[in-house]
Amino acid sequence: MLYQLYEAQRSLMEPFSDFALAASKMLSNPSAPFAQHPLAQRVSAAYDLVYRLGKDYEKPAFGLTTIDVGGVNVAIHERVEVDKPFCELRRFKRFTDDPATLTALKGQPAVLVVAPLSGHYATLLRDTVKTLLKDHKVYITDWKNARLVPLSQGEFHLDDYVGYVEDFIRHLQGIYGNCHVISVCQPTVPVLAAVSLMATRGEKTPLTMTMMGGPIDARKSPTAVNNLAANKSFEWFENNVIYRVPQGFPGEGRRVYPGFMQHTGFVAMNPDRHAQSHYDYFRNLIQGDDASTEAHRKFYDEYNAVLDMDADYYLETIRTVFQDYALVNGTWEVRNAQGRSELVRPQDIKTTALLTVEGELDDISGSGQTAAAHDLCTGVPRSRQEHLEAKGAGHYGIFSGKRWRELVYPKVKAFIQAHDKPFKPATRPAVKRTTATRRKPAHLR
Repeated sequence: MLYQLYEAQRSLMEPFSDFALAASKMLSNPSAPFAQHPLAQRVSAAYDLVYRLGKDYEKPAFGLTTIDVGGVNVAIHERVEVDKPFCELRRFKRFTDDPATLTALKGQPAVLVVAPLSGHYATLLRDTVKTLLKDHKVYITDWKNARLVPLSQGEFHLDDYVGYVEDFIRHLQGIYGNCHVISVCQPTVPVLAAVSLMATRGEKTPLTMTMMGGPIDARKSPTAVNNLAANKSFEWFENNVIYRVPQGFPGEGRRVYPGFMQHTGFVAMNPDRHAQSHYDYFRNLIQGDDASTEAHRKFYDEYNAVLDMDADYYLETIRTVFQDYALVNGTWEVRNAQGRSELVRPQDIKTTALLTVEGELDDISGSGQTAAAHDLCTGVPRSRQEHLEAKGAGHYGIFSGKRWRELVYPKVKAFIQAHDKPFKPATRPAVKRTTATRRKPAHLR
């Protein structure tokens, strides 16, 4: 019933939001005789803020059309390579007429970026993708809003997520021979599971895994997010945060964890910070600070755009990652495409290099949670394992913004370049066994 009430409230607010936008534009129109009056500017700014607080935020576009590669303007064509019921594998194809640049682009490594399915769209990693495109062929998992997936497409489980990652890795391997994988936040767990299962079966695994700010071991330095998941029972989550998609959407009747509830939780973690941000936006509008107001709009256009998650996937993630700690306890079994259960064994990974990244000020994945992957991947030589703690970076700072571009990315780039060739583990030489000649006892000589 809560979902229906939310949609009713949103529909009720829509005309008021549209009116606020129209009023703001009218009062700020330079040709209006009263536009320069201080009162008109304040009222216009207030209406603009009302509009942004009440509007419906749809999925943003990546909007990546060109990048600069060594001083050459390279065109970007975004396209869907693989379309699955709950996810699209999206590629950012680069084009240039410069022969030298084209040759350099062809020789660059292929990277699969596994975006989180935890409330926001994959476009939250826009800066991640844009930066990577200068030196890599980039693909990203673009997860679909569950309320737009018809019931006829079936359910979506955590096991399916793992299977999707395996399929996407195989897709890139089929094109390039091999690839690198970067997982940000939530997918660090299913990505580690996917690579582990591939290794156990004897399949080719990615050249590198880069894991950034994820809950590999959520017991370490628990945050507010971890505590909520650990302190509430599984039944509490099932009874209090799961709702059916209302009429009017393709996924009508599907059980989901609604995006608006996730967004409310995000805001509730730092309400003072968001309130101050909106007040600063109001003041910047009055002062005519176009750069600051545009930065605010871009951030909240992304931050406020959320998606619904299939209930089975959400609940299984809560239980597996945050309550049972099944990955670190060695008890996680994943159902494969044939319906058989397979035990997740990270110790079977031997040819994939491992880099973990944590933010010093991360309040979502605490210190040590991601680095715990090193203790699990005992089959990877220590010389092929690295860890980076990004000083001064919060959760978003490790994959977006100045610290990502200047501190984290150079490390990621260097790590991928250093391990861009297949690795063969050293094998111990066979011990030559000989029959020892036992000396006879003295009394038999």
